Amino acid sequence: MSTGLAERLASVKARIAKACERAGRPVESVTLVAVSKLKPAALIREAYAAGQRDFGENYAQELRDKAQELSDLEGLRWHAIGPLQTNKVKYVAKVASAFHALDRLEVARELSKRREGTSPLPCYVEVNVGGESTKSGLEPAALPDFLGQARALPGLTLVGLMSLPPPTDDVARARGYFDALRELSRSHGLPGLSMGTTHDFELAIEAGATLVRVGTALFGERD
Repeated sequence: MSTGLAERLASVKARIAKACERAGRPVESVTLVAVSKLKPAALIREAYAAGQRDFGENYAQELRDKAQELSDLEGLRWHAIGPLQTNKVKYVAKVASAFHALDRLEVARELSKRREGTSPLPCYVEVNVGGESTKSGLEPAALPDFLGQARALPGLTLVGLMSLPPPTDDVARARGYFDALRELSRSHGLPGLSMGTTHDFELAIEAGATLVRVGTALFGERD
């Protein structure tokens, strides 16, 4: 096993547990998604051996290839967490346990078509809470219309919201982004909250995150 991987996983889980304790939440209410994009399948095997089951991939073809290579690992759950082009939907629809970046109806329709006859795909709708022009995600004002149309599609289940707010060392500002997403989720009846990364996952948990996406703290910096 890679030096320190099991220890880093245990450390992150301990930090999650402490954040849950501060928030008065059971630790089982938060799922750790280990972001393994651009990391070799061998490292995913090692994390799996240390008890990790949920892994996040940003790129559809990388997800496809890793899912095939690691198909012998029972109970491994893949989370597609990056923006998706319609011509790559087939890879996500086939292997993903959840999709965290739904923000276009054409992608929703293609996912719906590809999941026809199988179990519905849990989806988190991405919201651009920071209003960044360089980020994907819906503006909050566009949510009602989008949700009305996406909820009508078979093969999908809208379970929550996702956001990747602007990085900041200002705790109050970061908390404000997470609080805003939580309030949107409540007002639209979507209890799942996919938010928080290596930099800020403890704040996200205190604000109500149900999934945190952690990569660097587990696998180190990417090349």
